Amino acid sequence: MDWIQVITLMLSNIGFVTVLFLWNRSESRADNRELRASTEAILNGIRDEMRDFHGRLCSIEERKIK
Repeated sequence: MDWIQVITLMLSNIGFVTVLFLWNRSESRADNRELRASTEAILNGIRDEMRDFHGRLCSIEERKIK
């Protein structure tokens, strides 16, 4: 095997691994953004329910006091 073949094989492997690494990183970031959006939606729903519950609780207490 010539040195040119060895170097070509090594460079092609390095290039392939680099491309796979960059693709994996971009997919990971996309998954992270999707998970973050889902988590934010769930947390916003919980906050809305907490506000609604607090409002109902305050109205019940006002009726009890009167």
